[in-house]
Formats: sequence, structure tokens, C-alpha cells
Amino acid sequence: MVKIKSEKQIEKMNEAGRLLASCHRSLSKLVKPGVTTLELDQFVENFLLEHGAKPAQKGYMGYPFAICASVNHEVCHGFPNKQALRNGDIATIDFVVDLNGWLADSAWSYGVGTISSSAERLLRTAKKSLYKGIEQAKVGNRLGDIGYAIQTYAEKKGYSIVREFIGHGIGRTIHEDPQVHHIGERNTGIKLKEGMVITIEPILNQGMPFVTMKPDGWTAVTFDGGLSAQYEHTVAITKEGPIILTEQA
Repeated sequence: MVKIKSEKQIEKMNEAGRLLASCHRSLSKLVKPGVTTLELDQFVENFLLEHGAKPAQKGYMGYPFAICASVNHEVCHGFPNKQALRNGDIATIDFVVDLNGWLADSAWSYGVGTISSSAERLLRTAKKSLYKGIEQAKVGNRLGDIGYAIQTYAEKKGYSIVREFIGHGIGRTIHEDPQVHHIGERNTGIKLKEGMVITIEPILNQGMPFVTMKPDGWTAVTFDGGLSAQYEHTVAITKEGPIILTEQA
């Protein structure tokens, strides 16, 4: 069942979103060659605790870290580790903030040092795909309109979209209804209503859309070894249009 949020509840989620965006801005200055994703994980956890919040995904379904850190061909849910990031890597950092019981969720892909032009193009297209989807998150539209906008833009640019991992409703828990697919047809799926809060989080691959799992049971990687990138925002559906609760600008 889709849970409709009041204006007051959305403002509480916006507070969590603003904190999350602030953390991402600080984190972006640390993502550089020689830093480990385990160090980034510790930074995020400390940052949130210092600001009266906590990392919502730590312990969720047994997940052991504050962030997901997915590097290069890792699609999502990567485990932070002690391996240093290298010049030319791309790293997607995804985490959920719990501030006073209300959640916000956002992922961002970062270039490490100087990245290749093809990696830069992937990141640019993945980010633009997210915003194409957000543009359709309006009262009266349907979920399929979001997926259609993302799919048509990404595929026109020559990228594939991972099907297995999708967006979702969010509020007091990480995953609520509805499921938000990043492919779709116009005017299909449930109608978007004022007060819905969802994540939109397309994952784009350079090659095929298929993924396989690492032995840890969490980390998904591209089937063909190609690069993967993801951007995600938490978005409120309002009568004034979509409001991004996790905007970094």
C-alpha cells in the first residue's frame, strides 16, 4: 500500500535529505586516489552521528556498513573495503539517512582523479537520466512515464539500464510501495498522487544490462565487466511539481 505523506512529514524527510546532501558534498572532497572505501564508510557514519542522525541501511537485512560503495564494474550494494581507490576509477556511494525516524536516500557516482572521456560520458548520461525521470514525477502522471523518460534517453545515448534494481517508496522505512522501474511505457502503472515520496535511481551500464552477484551475496557486478554508474534522489510528489529532498546544489 502506498503511504501518502503530509506536508509536515515531507518537511521532516527534507531535513534528513538536506543532511544527506551535506554529507555527500563533504564526501566528494575525500573521493580521490589512495583513499579506501572503508575510510569513506567511516566518514559517513561519523558525520551522521555527529549531526544527530544514523545510517539507516547499517543492519538493514543484515547489511554491515553505513554506505554501499560500488567501484567500476560493480553495479550496486558494494561492500566498503581496504583497497585504495585508483586514478581513473569511478565509485558510486549510496547511503540512507535516518534523522528522527524519517529517511532520505541518495546515491552519487564520483570520478576518482582523472577519468577517461568514456567514463565521464557515462556519468554525465546517468545523471541526466535521473533528472529526465524526475521531470515526470508530477501529480497525474504515472510511474511508467518516469521509466519511459529514463529509458528512452539512456538508450538513445547508447547505454543499457539495469532491470533488477529499482526505485521505491520511502518514509519511516527504507522500502515502501510503490516500486519505481527505470524502464516503461507512457501512461502505464499507478497514478502519481500528491504526498507520495519515492526514490528514482537508474543504473546505467556501458555494455549489457545483465548483472551477476559476488560471493558476498550483496554486491552486484556487470555481467560483461563494463563500467556502471548510478545517481539517485529522494523525490516528493507535490501539487507544485516534484521536489528533490536530497538535492546537492
